[in-house]
Amino acid sequence: MSQSLVKAMQILTELGERPASLDELAAALGVHKTTVLRLLRTLAEEHFVFRDGSHRYHLGARIHELSSRGLDQREVRRIAAPHLAAFNRAHGRTTHLSELVGTEIVYIDKLESHDNIRMASRIGLRAPVHCTAAGKVLVAGLPEADLDALVARLTFPRRTANTITDEMSFRAELARVRELGWGHDREENELSINCIAAPIRDVTGRAVAAVSVSVPDIVMTDEQLLTLLPILAGTAEAISRDSGWQPGTEISRGRPA
Repeated sequence: MSQSLVKAMQILTELGERPASLDELAAALGVHKTTVLRLLRTLAEEHFVFRDGSHRYHLGARIHELSSRGLDQREVRRIAAPHLAAFNRAHGRTTHLSELVGTEIVYIDKLESHDNIRMASRIGLRAPVHCTAAGKVLVAGLPEADLDALVARLTFPRRTANTITDEMSFRAELARVRELGWGHDREENELSINCIAAPIRDVTGRAVAAVSVSVPDIVMTDEQLLTLLPILAGTAEAISRDSGWQPGTEISRGRPA
């Protein structure tokens, strides 16, 4: 792969985190400003980036267009959409669809709550696996070798006082998730936010996504949130069936569940 292409992708990755100036991008990439400026001009011509009035660069319209098309091409998102809409319509709570990407989850769909309280999550945002209900669900179903490789890369950063911060506790939590069939985040990723998640399986029985519902504790207590678990699990099962899954074909850590 050419160095220019690599640097251009690094620029887009940096801008995906936050807007940045030319100097900031050059420092982040460890190259001269003239190199970054040349790449930025090319990217701007194709609308992958743009520069605002304060001379800071942002991701451009072309990136957002491609991102939207990429999401639309995800089969599980298309299949899940009517089920998520029905759940959200009936219960009015923030509903997410997530996939596992490396050592993180990425939100590939989100339906907002029906009240005036909005959460910081958004489509395309990534979150840690060790402190999210969806992350736990997706990691718990990995084959043993894949799980070991993923856990070896985790650093377990503390997000709240409730965050799991060590491998032994995380593996114990994953065992609980495998036993129960669903994941729980008790103010582990964000203060005052509780979340439950259930796996979505494909025709092979592999967990390819997770559907979750998140609620601030000022709106609904964790105990009240758990009353939605059977309905959420039913929603995940319906999406799984529409994805070709049949009961009894679950795959857990390389062995039948």
